[in-house]
Amino acid sequence: MTAKEMAAALCERGVRPTPQRLAVYEFLCMHPIHPSADTVYEAVVEHNPHFSRTTVYNSLRALMQAGLVQELSMDADEKHYDANTSLHGHFHCRHCGSITDFPLEPTMVQSLTPTGYTALGQGIYLSGLCPACQP
Repeated sequence: MTAKEMAAALCERGVRPTPQRLAVYEFLCMHPIHPSADTVYEAVVEHNPHFSRTTVYNSLRALMQAGLVQELSMDADEKHYDANTSLHGHFHCRHCGSITDFPLEPTMVQSLTPTGYTALGQGIYLSGLCPACQP
């Protein structure tokens, strides 16, 4: 996605495309590593030394509220962020901490939803050991 397309995506969702929001969104789109807010801050401040930590956190919040970024609460200590808002799950390695996407089909989510309920969002997380951390 180009910078112009990112700015348009923000505008379409009613979010003003400030340089800070664009820098945060670009980092998340270009680095699908599910970073923490601190990791995002450290990355964007390298090229934008005038950005404050609060500005980066506020940008993440604005992008989440617009539905452009999802927040992952996989452990109690740290939240992670994902610009991929399509239907998918996450696998969290308990040893190295990596987070990996895995595909989900809409029928999977429907089959997991209790009868009489309507799922308005999804957050399917698995945890264990990734291939690199298995004995």
